[in-house]
Amino acid sequence: MKFTVSSSELLRVVLTAQKAIPAKPVDAFLNNYLFALEGNTLSVTASDKEITICNTVEVDSAEEDGRIAVPSKQISDLLKELPDVPVTISTISENAFTCAWGGNGESTLPYYNPDDYPTTKTAGDGATEISIPSDILSAGIGSTVYACSNEESRAIMNSIYFDIKPDSTTLVASDLQKLVCFSTADVTAQSECSFNLNKRHAAVLKSIIGKDDSPVSVRFDSNYAVFTFDRTTVICCLVNGKYPDYTTIIPKNNSNILSISRVQLLNTIRRISVCAEKSSNHVKFELTADSLEISAQDLGFEIQAHEKISCQYNGDDLVIGFKSSHLVEMLGNLECETVVIKFADRRRSALILPSPEEEKKEKVFGIVMPVMVR
Repeated sequence: MKFTVSSSELLRVVLTAQKAIPAKPVDAFLNNYLFALEGNTLSVTASDKEITICNTVEVDSAEEDGRIAVPSKQISDLLKELPDVPVTISTISENAFTCAWGGNGESTLPYYNPDDYPTTKTAGDGATEISIPSDILSAGIGSTVYACSNEESRAIMNSIYFDIKPDSTTLVASDLQKLVCFSTADVTAQSECSFNLNKRHAAVLKSIIGKDDSPVSVRFDSNYAVFTFDRTTVICCLVNGKYPDYTTIIPKNNSNILSISRVQLLNTIRRISVCAEKSSNHVKFELTADSLEISAQDLGFEIQAHEKISCQYNGDDLVIGFKSSHLVEMLGNLECETVVIKFADRRRSALILPSPEEEKKEKVFGIVMPVMVR
């Protein structure tokens, strides 16, 4: 193998692929990139057997096709220290290659048998195919991934559920204490279909897709989802299992309605929760006509805080408690100026969504379960 390519371009594809390399791999061979040169196209692949990222780049010149497994840390660290100059990579023996730059610099590094690299599995021939604008996919993941569960015992709740219908698609995430839904009419399919994307894979995908409206091609079956965009392919093992029917827990008759500045409410909760009991992080809402008082206390340390803020509230007087971190996460991940919270009573879940004027722009809402407070 021998080729010449821009050091900055090679670094770009290497760092993108690096996101698939595990911090503590069960197989030491996964600490390598797979370089494969065919004609003037170089592909760089990294994998942890659950997620695989493959990037391609056009090289300036190529003399010999080939495949080698390259130590990820050494080649990444070297490329980071180089200026933007052409680099020439060539194998010089059965287990070593050189990386030469600028006409007067050269490094010799080891490589390994590419046949030992894990075989990449992918979606089958009968896979479902859809297209998602990259900005919609990025917004959907960003709006939901934080709500996934952290409990490893329930893998299905550690994923984002893609509920795809002929007229719209909804991304859903929940840890059974809170639930977030992001809906878009820009993604459809001929028939209903779905898949569960692991939250870590979703976060990796969001970090490398573009922020424009360029299309992301998605092919998926029951085991794998393949995301293709620009010159990058991301293959993810899907989470098997049936996602709970989220539609049954969406409140439909919450008649006590609070309308308030999202930033004002978020900042108030953050201030008051400083005095909340650390093990529970509970805050209390006391709602009366056009008034909201938020309070918290920690009896163990004899500290407390409360703050009253004006708002628009139409409904019965209500005292209800929430885990402050759930509210902070939801409010912090919304972008609307005014947020609407709909309550039923102090025991049933509250619905959080953008104001009617902003709902068309931001198709996202959340559900949070209350907690008992003194």
